[in-house]
Amino acid sequence: MNGMSIGLTKMSSMRRIRNFLPHAALFGMVTLLGACQGSGVYQGVPINSSAGSSTNIASLTSVIEANPSDANAYSTRGIAYGQAGKLDNAIEDFNRALQLNPQSFQTYANRALVYRRMGQNDLAISDYTRAINIKPDYDVAYVGRGNIYRQQGNFTAALNDFNSVISRDSSDARAFYNRGLIYQAQNQNPRAIEDFATAIGLNPKASAPYIARGISYLAVNDPNAAFSDLSMAVNLDRDSSVAWANRGLALEMLDKPKDARRNFTRAMTLDNSNQIARDGLRRVGGA
Repeated sequence: MNGMSIGLTKMSSMRRIRNFLPHAALFGMVTLLGACQGSGVYQGVPINSSAGSSTNIASLTSVIEANPSDANAYSTRGIAYGQAGKLDNAIEDFNRALQLNPQSFQTYANRALVYRRMGQNDLAISDYTRAINIKPDYDVAYVGRGNIYRQQGNFTAALNDFNSVISRDSSDARAFYNRGLIYQAQNQNPRAIEDFATAIGLNPKASAPYIARGISYLAVNDPNAAFSDLSMAVNLDRDSSVAWANRGLALEMLDKPKDARRNFTRAMTLDNSNQIARDGLRRVGGA
């Protein structure tokens, strides 16, 4: 009787864990943009201190002053402004570049990326579409537009874009990764796992596909495979609260509550709002 009671308790615990799995893939993976600061730098935007340095921007400005009709010069400085988080300046430069060369599909795609970072998705979609109209096989624009559609929940449009890239035998890992996220959201985890595996094969140094595949392995009740992927993810990105929290889930499913507690605690240290870790700690007795 005691053995049956323990078994039922463990089954109930596993059911509670699985209730969190559909939310795991999206948790913490979206960077939210804050308001524009007084310096013109948008809070929360990824910064590349080298490409966006004042020295580099000053050098590019000198090029523009010497060649004021050079569309590429404005586009290049626009990229630097984007890397510096000065998104309004980036838009101004891309606008000027497109006035000088309205057929530059790369500039439309670069401006679309800045619009995405500003949260202006309709403008971003429009720019990606313009890039595609100019160059119908421009994978970057399809992936960018498809990712916006995916985040908006427009899975049909997103799949069309990702499938368009993949049908051209693309080596773009992002197309497979994002299509996998759609399959995952639709609870088609075996198909998601295949796409994440392809993405990993194309770019084995990116942590996100390992995290996503690990989450799908959790969903199909394969905690050993999940633990392997999520361990690789935390090795690639020690600061991923999402990876640590889901690794904790895998350890909990493997009946290793002490190890699970350490992973949940690490996730909470990195992001105190991580609900997966918070709930996990409650289950394993750490909160």
